[in-house]
Amino acid sequence: MLTKEFADNFAREWIDSWNAHDLERILSHYHDDFVMSSPKISTIANEPSGVLVGKAEIAAYWRKALGLIPNLHFQLINTFLGSDSIILHYKGATGLVTEVFFFNADGLVIKAAGNYEI
Repeated sequence: MLTKEFADNFAREWIDSWNAHDLERILSHYHDDFVMSSPKISTIANEPSGVLVGKAEIAAYWRKALGLIPNLHFQLINTFLGSDSIILHYKGATGLVTEVFFFNADGLVIKAAGNYEI
């Protein structure tokens, strides 16, 4: 079961690592075989399913995204806590985002899904 302390620390560190544009630091939050889904994947990574699997594939996608948005900055709005998941609500480069993160027993993200304001 995740705790409020874990969620607060994860949210702060995750936002800070993205705002630093530090890809290795960002990836340190994730299991090697994690799954990422986002509608942005279909356009940036040219993957029609919107789903990528594994650090190498997702790192390439995020590297490209960081290059396309050099002034990327996230602003945390709220954090929601579940038993094995956290939702971060934040202001992203193109508007409001909620992102759901599922964690394994080691506290690493095994699945994440980005959801964008329409």
